Amino acid sequence: MPKAFQDCYPDPLAHCYGCGRLNAQGHQIKTVWDGDETVTRFTPQPYHTAIPGFVYGGLIASLIDCHSTGTAAAAMYRSEGRAMDSQPPFRFVTGALHVDYLKPTRLGGELEIRGRVKEIKGRKVVVTSIVLADGVATARGEVVAVQMPDGFGA
Repeated sequence: MPKAFQDCYPDPLAHCYGCGRLNAQGHQIKTVWDGDETVTRFTPQPYHTAIPGFVYGGLIASLIDCHSTGTAAAAMYRSEGRAMDSQPPFRFVTGALHVDYLKPTRLGGELEIRGRVKEIKGRKVVVTSIVLADGVATARGEVVAVQMPDGFGA
């Protein structure tokens, strides 16, 4: 298994609730390349319930958000031919998040989040992502990820 993007984030930038490896209470998602797409796998827990048997929509938005910002960072490194752990680090925050809920997401199995880079323009990367449950699309999103300014979060 290739090293996850989030495992390459420097310690000061690894505390995010959704993707920070240093946040013991967070989701700690792990994203990797799969060809030209990125993939994250995440298994919601019973406490991620909206109504019995279904996943809370805020979790879905969080997964799309952090998957997409991780994808943006990886895409920027890839565009420069750099390794994910090279310096200076690329780290992105959310400039805009749009989520469409296509159908209820059942609780009780692994979710797959797949992302594609739509555009890289300067310090912005636009990523589209889809959430799949048992191979069925349940949500899709678009994130405008903005490169963190130098010194932000340090």
